[in-house]
Amino acid sequence: MSKTLFITGANRGIGLALTRAYLSDGWQVMATCRDPESANELTALIEEFDKLEIFALDVTDYDAVADLSNELGDADFDLFINNAGYYGPKGYGFGETDVDEWRKVFEINTIAPLKLAEAFYPQLKSSQGLIANMSSKMGSMEDNGSGGSYIYRSSKAALNSVTKSLSLDGLVDGVNAVALHPGWVQTDMGGPNALITPLESATGLKYVLDNFSEEQNGGFFDPKGNSIPW
Repeated sequence: MSKTLFITGANRGIGLALTRAYLSDGWQVMATCRDPESANELTALIEEFDKLEIFALDVTDYDAVADLSNELGDADFDLFINNAGYYGPKGYGFGETDVDEWRKVFEINTIAPLKLAEAFYPQLKSSQGLIANMSSKMGSMEDNGSGGSYIYRSSKAALNSVTKSLSLDGLVDGVNAVALHPGWVQTDMGGPNALITPLESATGLKYVLDNFSEEQNGGFFDPKGNSIPW
């Protein structure tokens, strides 16, 4: 019996690469994005793989999240990847922080992953699944040697805190949680000068998740499996 992945932000970049990687490995994949009709690369995978289901979902629309959880109430999720994310403004300095953008970034990067984990916890509990939150090394306090990027850094640091708490609260049900740093990836967010492709990132992350052990519960890892300091 094949395993099942639920993933958000599957229409491009790392999310699309992860979706393809798991489909290629025979997984059932339930992929979401805000507008499937415009997600041409994602929807094209349906012709290649019969284990792909695509759902429209804005991760900050919590009524819609609840509705989708009810629709998928009989599903069992072996892996739940909170991949959808938003960087927010770039190039601003101290004293120029856009509060409205900060709230938007926090909503997408920090609040939504927890609300999704809450909504789909029954599907994770039934299979003792793993929650993987797509974080960033930019959320690491110890790794911050350049300052700036207040909005994005703080949202990912907060997501790491959410992940750690999830890893402890889920123990009673056998549900684990882990934070992932995808690397500096050539995506719309990472830009063309980034060091690795979405395929390279997805391949590494999948290897880490495929070989996940309970000892890694609550940890923070890069695509090579290296532990990242908080």
